[in-house]
Amino acid sequence: MDASATAQRRATPEERSRAGELARTRVPPASHAELPTEDRDPVGVLAAQMPSRLPDLVPIRHARMLASPFAFYRGGAAVMAADLVRTPASGFTAQLCGDAHLVNFGMFASPERRLLFDINDFDETFPGPWEWDVKRLTASIVVAGRENGFSAKEVRRAAMATVRGYRDAMAEFAELGNLEVWYARVDVAQQREQVADGLGKRAGKRVDKAIARARGRDHRHVLAKLTEVVDGGRRIVDAPPLVVRLSSLEPEVQADEIAAQVQSLVRSYAQSLEPGYRELMDSYTFVDMARKVVGVGSVGTRCWIVLLQGRDGNDPLFLQIKEAQQSVLAAHLDPITERHEGRRVVAGQRIMQAAGDVFLGFDRTVGLDGRTRDFYVRQLNDWKGSLEVEKMVPEGMRLYGRLCAWTLARAHARSGDRIAIAAYLGDGDEFAAAVTDFATAYTDLNARDFAAFGDAVAAGRLPAAGPAVAA
Repeated sequence: MDASATAQRRATPEERSRAGELARTRVPPASHAELPTEDRDPVGVLAAQMPSRLPDLVPIRHARMLASPFAFYRGGAAVMAADLVRTPASGFTAQLCGDAHLVNFGMFASPERRLLFDINDFDETFPGPWEWDVKRLTASIVVAGRENGFSAKEVRRAAMATVRGYRDAMAEFAELGNLEVWYARVDVAQQREQVADGLGKRAGKRVDKAIARARGRDHRHVLAKLTEVVDGGRRIVDAPPLVVRLSSLEPEVQADEIAAQVQSLVRSYAQSLEPGYRELMDSYTFVDMARKVVGVGSVGTRCWIVLLQGRDGNDPLFLQIKEAQQSVLAAHLDPITERHEGRRVVAGQRIMQAAGDVFLGFDRTVGLDGRTRDFYVRQLNDWKGSLEVEKMVPEGMRLYGRLCAWTLARAHARSGDRIAIAAYLGDGDEFAAAVTDFATAYTDLNARDFAAFGDAVAAGRLPAAGPAVAA
């Protein structure tokens, strides 16, 4: 946060509340329904991202975005960032997720081996107007609700519940002490009954299955799923184009040099870990690696999965080494002093998440082409899981939206002025109604952008080929 934001947070609670109330007069909550649509070029925004990505993976990214309007929305964070910069803002900032749609929330293990629910994607994290995350989350509710066949009334009810959930949570955090906010978290086991009961018996069973699946996704599960034994040793199974061993890449690729570079990165990145975890990292030895395609919006960025071995072959550790490019928000906000994109991702995640991955770290390396690239490193799979948005019923999406909204408010309250934001939101529905109107209009805009994207692919302006289902 900048110096002015820090000074504001050190004011008295009364002064901070007054600042929020004054902001309501400057930027009325009802104004957040505004959505300027002139001078837009969504296809151009997406085309501009192509040069920084691996050429052979760009068609897969576009194919995944063609799967549905919601898949397009997931991949279009840069498009929405260019739209959000022209919308009203209260003037209060927080560390943003930058891509706070429904699928970027989920379950994972804390270091204490508790299953938590939190934001789980920080590629676009950046300090900015807290409203942007709220609008992207709410619009994802409307896009997904329509795709699930909900009525307009059901979709609006879920969207309103989401924004109200953010408002109510921020009011709650405004009354808590700093440490209480920092320690707040969603423990899945503790929340299971409330969520499952609200969804009904059938949907509740799906929640239980999702929890069971998440708990089963550990490193041994990944070992069985992604590797095989060859000549007495473990190696990652080649499954192109989504998981590709170095030997299966283009002939001109210098596999040995890439492997040596990645091994060096694994060793050096450990210096970004906390003492103790550095020593833990040093206790593992390199076994194998492969390139992996992940997500929708991230497809085309460089991403490696690495198999390490601890005590013996039954003690695996899988790391994901992912390229960190500039946040889609950066071009639209004040520049920050941080110029290491890997460090930016890690710092944003540590600020926003209730509990972090002990292996989360970063490094910088020079590629074989002579270009410097930033990376961040995390565990590939550690009890990671999510609910299936496409199978949600209206009431389930309403409850899930509120859960995501509470989580987002908690994340913002850790870095933003929770007291001023709560005062700005007030206790009425002006902001909720305005953001729901914005989300409804943005869903219409997203549908038009999706059609224009499809036309661009059909005309050959953008390449699209390969698997259309996100991993």
